Amino acid sequence: MRHEKAGRLLELARMLASTAEGLTLDEMADRLGVGRRTAERMRDAVREVFPQLEEVDDPPTRRFRIPSGLDGLFQAPTAEELAALNAAAEAWSAQGASARANALKSLEQKVLSATRAAARRRLAPDLEALLQAETIAVQAGPRPFEDEAVLATIRDALKGLSTLRFRYEGGSTPGRAREVTPYGVLFGRANYLVAAEGEGSPRNWRLDRLRDVEVTGRPARRDERFSLQDYADESFGIYQDDTEDVVLRILPASAEGALRWRFHSNQTLEQQPDGSVVVRFRASGMRELAWHLFTWGDQVQILAPQRLRELIVEQIELARRAHATATDAPTA
Repeated sequence: MRHEKAGRLLELARMLASTAEGLTLDEMADRLGVGRRTAERMRDAVREVFPQLEEVDDPPTRRFRIPSGLDGLFQAPTAEELAALNAAAEAWSAQGASARANALKSLEQKVLSATRAAARRRLAPDLEALLQAETIAVQAGPRPFEDEAVLATIRDALKGLSTLRFRYEGGSTPGRAREVTPYGVLFGRANYLVAAEGEGSPRNWRLDRLRDVEVTGRPARRDERFSLQDYADESFGIYQDDTEDVVLRILPASAEGALRWRFHSNQTLEQQPDGSVVVRFRASGMRELAWHLFTWGDQVQILAPQRLRELIVEQIELARRAHATATDAPTA
């Protein structure tokens, strides 16, 4: 138990050293999963070991931080942490997300190079065992376009609050030059720049269709009320269209899986007396949702909206026609 308590204190010290603005007692309690009084005692214990802990006034409360960071002695990574970092890099690499994969691999090298030699030697056998025993199951799907130069330019514009200029090989006028206010990037099965052109609302621009991307240096006037997370949460996947109330019924045979499944970030799940599960959420992107519902086979019933029900019937009919005529095609 004493070892466990020491580990929790070190965890808190790392939190306090990794924040520039500091943490309140309530934030400490929330992150550690303890009560406020326990968080207060832990803070006092950390102050005894790290007297450089300072208080920052932030009316009506106070924040605490360790401004100079922690000595490397307290920062040695574990084999599990390094294995997780390596796995995340490999997963992104397998998905074609080379820019983010390379960033994680670079971080891994920096962490290892900052770790003391004795600690690296102790870690090596356990890390090797975990890397050999754990891998990522590759799933079928598109490999998203992720050009490091394009991403770097977009990030420069976002950090510098500047507009972006590019030629867009998509839309109704392919090849037309555009100047937009960037709001962020959506990573998924395809990667998109979220940006507004002129006085328009933010919309999606596929990264693989951007050409000659450059930062203009002109100030980008963003809508301060815009939230990229809220924007992403409006749709099922990436596609944006009319937002609708979706109601699905998962049959009893697949109810257990539905209770562990995340259809949407704002979903609610209702278990029914017959063993089925009703899923409710509000989203746009009905076509992409219809494609996903194919994977549930006959275990899902669309209760609403009518447009989604018609869409999936249409897609099923298209697939039926394609496969009905496929029997006439020559075999290999």
